[in-house]
Amino acid sequence: MINGSLVFAQSPVPEGAEVQRVKTGYQFVEGPLWLEPGYLIFSDIPANTIYRLSPDGSVDIYLTPSGNSNGLAMDLEGRVLLAQHGKRSVSRLETDGTETALATHYEGKRLNSPNDLAVKTDGSIYFTDPPYGISSSQEELGYSGIFRIAADGQLYLLDNSLSRPNGIVFSPDEKKLYVNDSQARLIYVWDVKNDSILVNKKLFATMTGSGSADGMKVDTNGNLYSTGPGGIWIFKPDGSVIDKIPVPETTTNLNWGEADRKTLYISAGKSIYSIRLNATGVTTTISPDNSSVIPSRIQLFKNYPNPFNPNTTIFFKLTEPDYVILQVFDVQGKLVKTINNNYIPAGEHRFIWNARNNTGIRVTSGIYFYRLKTDKTVMSGKMLFIG
Repeated sequence: MINGSLVFAQSPVPEGAEVQRVKTGYQFVEGPLWLEPGYLIFSDIPANTIYRLSPDGSVDIYLTPSGNSNGLAMDLEGRVLLAQHGKRSVSRLETDGTETALATHYEGKRLNSPNDLAVKTDGSIYFTDPPYGISSSQEELGYSGIFRIAADGQLYLLDNSLSRPNGIVFSPDEKKLYVNDSQARLIYVWDVKNDSILVNKKLFATMTGSGSADGMKVDTNGNLYSTGPGGIWIFKPDGSVIDKIPVPETTTNLNWGEADRKTLYISAGKSIYSIRLNATGVTTTISPDNSSVIPSRIQLFKNYPNPFNPNTTIFFKLTEPDYVILQVFDVQGKLVKTINNNYIPAGEHRFIWNARNNTGIRVTSGIYFYRLKTDKTVMSGKMLFIG
């Protein structure tokens, strides 16, 4: 039982577990996001920087300037999405390091200050747009909205009834969307109709105490985790409180991490915290048709680094033993390298490709594709070698 918390039998928090401070000394951290093959990135909004926390505990700069990024997410192709205060934009970081603005205006007026993001399995991106970070004289819309960027790039306003919409997350089956109203400390839920329209708005939960609501996530059981007064509030799908996780600093956001997605990373004040839970976070992975699925028998993650020179690591996870063929192809579909063609056990596996073909000759710069094939699954990814 966590000291000072009200714990119920269904709590995913192990008895005696407490948050651990992982790193500190930043200005105001936000948007933790776990990327494979195994590191965390997070925003420091005033520093205009995204940092990368490696497994060995070292921290380096992932992106600067970041457009004063806040919430971070990953699209269905594994690219990082940024909600940017400074640029008043939702943007995408491409694999070559360039940045693409996805949404900056609605009906000819500038967005307020995109805050947080949720990616749906149809490729659409939902985001909240409160006026944090701008003055009242800079507001052009006249309201704070919940928006949807469709897979074809069109921007739609879904709701503008909240004063300060902030954290946003789908239920595991994507039939419901949760958004909290930050300063009011209220969480609302909508039914998602026809995969895109929000209907039947209801008050889901109320948080009490000093502080605000901010980022939210869900686990595979449908439990909702929200930052709020005193730390992280955990709610059952019916809105009742399961538990509260105390955090020493004011919480801003949270996300699932590690290969099994059982570690909850929390951004709070000047620090990053973590805690291991008896729950699995809802995440998405990439399949050959670029659809998104709840991880089951096999997970294939984006290679890292990408672009790369001289080596890159291809990372995947098997829930049961299987015969795995891992190969690299060029853009014409010609086989370049067979990395693995063997039966391998369940667990996490990392294979390094050194940009050489089957005869040991270094390949030329360009785009290459890796394909993982088992008896029941074919999955693939794209990478860029810069020679």
